[in-house]
Amino acid sequence: MKLNYKKSGSGPPLVILHGLFGSLDNWFSIAKELVEHYTLYLVDQRNHGDSPHSEEWNYAVMVEDLKELIDDEGLEKIYLMGHSMGGKTVMNFAVTYPERVEKLIVADIAPRFYPIHHQTILEGLNSLNLKEIKSRKEADDQLAQYIPELGVRQFLLKSLTRDRDGFAWKINLKVITEKIENVGEALAEGAVFEGPTLFLAGADSNYIQQKDLPDLEAHFPNYELEFITNAGHWLHAEQPHAVVEEMRRFLG
Repeated sequence: MKLNYKKSGSGPPLVILHGLFGSLDNWFSIAKELVEHYTLYLVDQRNHGDSPHSEEWNYAVMVEDLKELIDDEGLEKIYLMGHSMGGKTVMNFAVTYPERVEKLIVADIAPRFYPIHHQTILEGLNSLNLKEIKSRKEADDQLAQYIPELGVRQFLLKSLTRDRDGFAWKINLKVITEKIENVGEALAEGAVFEGPTLFLAGADSNYIQQKDLPDLEAHFPNYELEFITNAGHWLHAEQPHAVVEEMRRFLG
């Protein structure tokens, strides 16, 4: 699959993948801080943003999507970063094609299995009748019945776009709803990437916990773990400067 991406800057290639319900736009503020030193590739994963939709949606195909992109760009070896679902994609890529990854950054996700925990969000998104909604405010008001947090709603509604019939989702909501359990899959047992790996965790998030440390060690023996203070799961949105500083330090 030919993924949608935006390329900017100059220097060693740094590829960044967003998380579930997100898009490459989520990383613009981070990219602006790094374009002087890296060639940035901000990527929409399949069924998200402006990348194509597909009934097939799992980490195996998302890894191959990424490989196709870096092959098409003629990139031999890359710095690779992913957040949440994107973090799972880049972990799977690194253990599958370790020779293509110079350094790996994983933002607020561990290699373990995560049970489904997006039911309320999916209920809210699926409750919207896009043929009847006349404005983004109307969509937000309806979504608020399921999701009280304004910031979460604003993030989700970035995937709402206009088409000839009114509004439409950029995300493939149908497939994401049907196959949401695939997002929580654990990294395969015995899968190892021995290259330098940085795990960034939101100090106020529970996605990476003390119990995950043996897993990090088993799959990524050359890892380090840094906590971003005053940040939850969306650490790059909440503390962009701190995230950029850690990235610069680690990538060199």
